[in-house]
Amino acid sequence: MTHNLEPLYELIREFEGLKLIPYYCPAGVLTVGYGTTGQGVIEGIAWTKEQCEERMKADVQKFVIGTIALCPILVTDDRKLCAISDFSYNLGLGNLQASTLRKKINDQDWAGAKLELLKWTRGGGKILPGLVRRRIAEAELI
Repeated sequence: MTHNLEPLYELIREFEGLKLIPYYCPAGVLTVGYGTTGQGVIEGIAWTKEQCEERMKADVQKFVIGTIALCPILVTDDRKLCAISDFSYNLGLGNLQASTLRKKINDQDWAGAKLELLKWTRGGGKILPGLVRRRIAEAELI
């Protein structure tokens, strides 16, 4: 099944931002592009915008597949799939797996899922305005 993932790409571009020079994120992880970490990210080696786009789209596939595995109901709704895959891209599949958000989604409690999304707005113990905006944007797709 083919999914329209453009809303997901738009969320990632907007909220991750694009950085062509690798940097250390607040968690101390070497990062480049649209939040890309891991293989190929080397301190001091710049990426092109095209490389960043290609890697983001490849990384997205992993998060979409993982999100569907955890929340199979999302396979039939691209907007909801994009919203929750963005959550996974930002916070990791492990957080989705262990969350009440996942339970609400699998119970098809969409109002409850929106409320659960809005709880994930803290970084370093503080509410971060960027995470508040991101969770609201995700909730609007549900």
